[in-house]
Parts: sequence; structure tokens; C-alpha cells
Amino acid sequence: MAFSRDGWNPIGGHSKKGSAPQIFSYTSTDSVADANTAGYFNSVSDEVAVGDMIFANTSTGGTLVATLLYVLTNASGVVDVNNGTTLASTDGD
Repeated sequence: MAFSRDGWNPIGGHSKKGSAPQIFSYTSTDSVADANTAGYFNSVSDEVAVGDMIFANTSTGGTLVATLLYVLTNASGVVDVNNGTTLASTDGD
């Protein structure tokens, strides 16, 4: 599928671009494999910089997957993020 701005939100007061990483949240029914594909976040290339972090709530077969992504490259409007670190969903109670 494709990136949807409806699920895109800045977190916090936002640092000045280039002085510290910015943090964003993103929610989508797309899989994390879709979201970590080069070009998926091109629509926000003017908002993100290398090192910025994206907390992504994605879906795999209807199951929530929470993943921390960060921007690897952003050149000529093409954004590439890392594969991500999936946060554990263990519930011990």
C-alpha cells in the first residue's frame, strides 16, 4: 500500500532540524515490511532528516506490530529507513 499522511504525527516540541533527532509517530494498516521499503516515506521527505526516529504502529494480518524506525538516508526526495526494531509484545499477566 502507500504512505498516508492521516497516520503521520510529530511527537513533542520538535528539535530544530539538524541539531537533534526529531521524533514522529506513524500508524498504518500496512505491514512494517511495506513501511521500511525505500521510498515509502517520500511524502514527508521535507520534514525528516537522517537520524530522525519514527515510532510505527503497523499491522501484520490484523495484528498490531510496534516498530522503531530511523531515517538512514534522505536524498533528492527519496527517504530510506532501517528495517526497524520491533518492540516486544509480551504480556506476562
